[in-house]
Amino acid sequence: MPTRMRNSRQWFGFGVALLAAMGSVATPPVLAQEKVLRAAMHADVRTLDPIWTTQTIAAIHGMMVYDTLFSSDNDLNPQPQMVDTWTVSPDRKVYTFKLRDGLKFHDGSPVTSRDVVASMNRWGKRDGAGKQLMGYTKSLVVKDSAKDNKTFEWTLTEPYALLIDILAKMGTSVPFVMREKEALVDPFAQIQEVVGSGPFAFKRDEWVPGSKTVYVKFKDYVPRKEPASGHAGGKVVKVDRVEFIWMPDTQTAQSALVAGEIDYLENPQIDFLPILKATPGVKLESHAAMGTMGIIQLNHLHPPFNNVKARQAMLYLVNNADYLNTISGDKSLQTLCFSYFGCGVAMETDAGSEPFKGPKDYAKAEQLFKEAGYKGEPITILHATDHQYINPANLVLIQQLRRAKFLKLDVQAMDWGTVVSRRAKKEAPAQGGWNIFITGTTVLNSANPVTHVAIGMGCDKAWFGWPCDKQFEDLRRDWAFAHDTATRKKLAVALSRRAYDQVPYVSFAQWRNPVAYRSDKLSGVITMPSVPPMWNIEKK
Repeated sequence: MPTRMRNSRQWFGFGVALLAAMGSVATPPVLAQEKVLRAAMHADVRTLDPIWTTQTIAAIHGMMVYDTLFSSDNDLNPQPQMVDTWTVSPDRKVYTFKLRDGLKFHDGSPVTSRDVVASMNRWGKRDGAGKQLMGYTKSLVVKDSAKDNKTFEWTLTEPYALLIDILAKMGTSVPFVMREKEALVDPFAQIQEVVGSGPFAFKRDEWVPGSKTVYVKFKDYVPRKEPASGHAGGKVVKVDRVEFIWMPDTQTAQSALVAGEIDYLENPQIDFLPILKATPGVKLESHAAMGTMGIIQLNHLHPPFNNVKARQAMLYLVNNADYLNTISGDKSLQTLCFSYFGCGVAMETDAGSEPFKGPKDYAKAEQLFKEAGYKGEPITILHATDHQYINPANLVLIQQLRRAKFLKLDVQAMDWGTVVSRRAKKEAPAQGGWNIFITGTTVLNSANPVTHVAIGMGCDKAWFGWPCDKQFEDLRRDWAFAHDTATRKKLAVALSRRAYDQVPYVSFAQWRNPVAYRSDKLSGVITMPSVPPMWNIEKK
């Protein structure tokens, strides 16, 4: 075994022992008979509000603690979760929902329709699909009778067919139900208390940012009676505790899994997959819809990318394949994709991608930048150095842009948490803003033009970068109201052409990454895109 890996394992073992010793002073010792699932996720839990941010790790945290009205099963079909029954009016505009029995928050208070209404209103002000849904919402009100605090009514202005699908969305910006108290918090400010009604309760007293996040089984949670399927069905918790152990060094994490010091590794480094495959007791699994698409996000508010010519120029500078070969060395997990909606999905199309697919043309790019009024001003790139795929992707981007001698780059290194905070700033780069940052989205989310957050061009209502194009938004609306797949595919082609014309962001690559876990210790593991379920898992 390489010295670095061996030393990493020794360091990890010492760190766990030290944390355990520290924890024994501040908190009661963990009982020997407790079943503890130790997992290493792709990022550290730093933000506790999954509505305030689109970070995937925040959504994973949210899925542990909160519950949803609907969710998606293993085949990605929407299924009721907190909802027991619902009816739809003949004109398809009025939906009446009733919550199922036994729902309560971790503080013991019952979940009511007031909590739901407040939660949906808060979520609808942040999420792209939620904003669109709320744009077709006439009213969302409590419909409780004297003996019922579980009924609410959602009235639409038009028969918007995606209501249930959007409520069942996964990935990021999931419409979680919170207590009314938290749901009334300004959606652009973070909640301070974490009290959900999901299968796990958050142990704030044991939360150590940069080290460990702890969840315990919520014993009063009443799962649905159906078998677990994806994020739907019965969320039956079969362990006492789940600990997210943060290990920023991917080699350390893989060594810890091989040594049995952790049970579950959400995002193993591609280069280590052969080692993990050959390790007895370790299993690799992935869902058919698993997949990530890279995003080079451009700021449309400030020069040079407030001018469409500069955004178009990026298509002549960015080489898609370079990112794939850097992020994912396993060819079987790579897809050279030029579809804004992902490849291998119903809406796949590369319409309008000719400038991106063609040879890189620095002279053409320089001409477009000049037409955009660019005169050598610094282009500020937020470089997250602690993220598994964002860091190497940034290195590729910087190398590609430096080949364009006419560009002046201002590369600012920072951790991913700082990028997440700074990307929300609308100030100019010189005043703490930015021009470019790199992130990613799941193929699952991007396959639907409505739930695809980054592609929306709703101006001040759009995602970070704030693209603005009414023609594109009108096409998205038409797609949402289309009644057949053939029409939606035609509209997807039109959307793709407009996206490549306006360039809300530059997409790079598509790759899959399986989860790895100790199959000699765990059973019942459910693999799902983006947000891995921690329920249904048994530990021997």
